[in-house]
Amino acid sequence: MAIGNDVRKHRVLAGLTQQELAERVGVTRQTILAIEKGNYTPSVALALRLAAVFGTTVEALFRIEDPPEGPERGEGGGK
Repeated sequence: MAIGNDVRKHRVLAGLTQQELAERVGVTRQTILAIEKGNYTPSVALALRLAAVFGTTVEALFRIEDPPEGPERGEGGGK
């Protein structure tokens, strides 16, 4: 199960750099970069702080992205 996010979209719309957002939520710029790339799943506390900065909800920023099901994943005659 992967976690997708729209942090970069919200950051750009808010006119913030990665550094500015990082300072507002108390993390490093590298952490923001990793979140935006999907390489790091933030804690609940950090997700809430990010949502607060953008004036939105955690659900608007993050979503569960299940891999598509196909023959190898249980649909039909998989191997």
